[in-house]
Amino acid sequence: MKVWLRAERMDGDRTSLHRPARPQRAFWLKQLHRWHWISSALCLIAMLLFAITGITLNHAAQIEARPKTEHRQAQLPAPLLRVIEGEDERKGQVLPASIVDWASTQVKVSLDGRKADWSSDEIYVSMPRPGGDAWLSIDRLSGKVEYETTTRGWISYLNDLHKGRNAGPVWGWFIDIFALACVIFSVTGLLLLKMHAAQRGATWPLVAFGLVLPLVLALLFIH
Repeated sequence: MKVWLRAERMDGDRTSLHRPARPQRAFWLKQLHRWHWISSALCLIAMLLFAITGITLNHAAQIEARPKTEHRQAQLPAPLLRVIEGEDERKGQVLPASIVDWASTQVKVSLDGRKADWSSDEIYVSMPRPGGDAWLSIDRLSGKVEYETTTRGWISYLNDLHKGRNAGPVWGWFIDIFALACVIFSVTGLLLLKMHAAQRGATWPLVAFGLVLPLVLALLFIH
């Protein structure tokens, strides 16, 4: 009887030693699953966008773009021409508010906050944007105004968003946040793979294949 009780006590002690491991594993599984699905929800649509535009960028030469160009001309009134008279040269200076207001109504273009390059005979405003380009010039002697805008279609627009080209600082911040969400999504996915690898024998071979394949392709075919 004493031997049986001692054996039972020893079995109980062993069970108590292993018991905390299960709650700890359950805790980390719960946390990883939570961060994994939250990060995937945050970056799902953007990840689809970047994946699709990755294909279109990779085949940019095969995708024909049809640019559309629009040209406008106008004449700056004499009172406004006097505002910009002179031969001084300036770089990256905002246009006077009166010129900005006039261009908004007469040329149908927003110059608010745009910086212009002033030369002795011309003021030039470059207005690149995703999927297109635009510029405006003002002759400081005659007051002749020329405006040209070019659009290259939706595919070009989305491709430029992928690259962050001429999209502004806010879009740049979005790309940084999106990239961080992708990192969280990937790292939590890797940790979940580690926790389930014992039940799924193909886990690490597939992970290794995903690592080795691009490395081998780069070494063999990129020179």
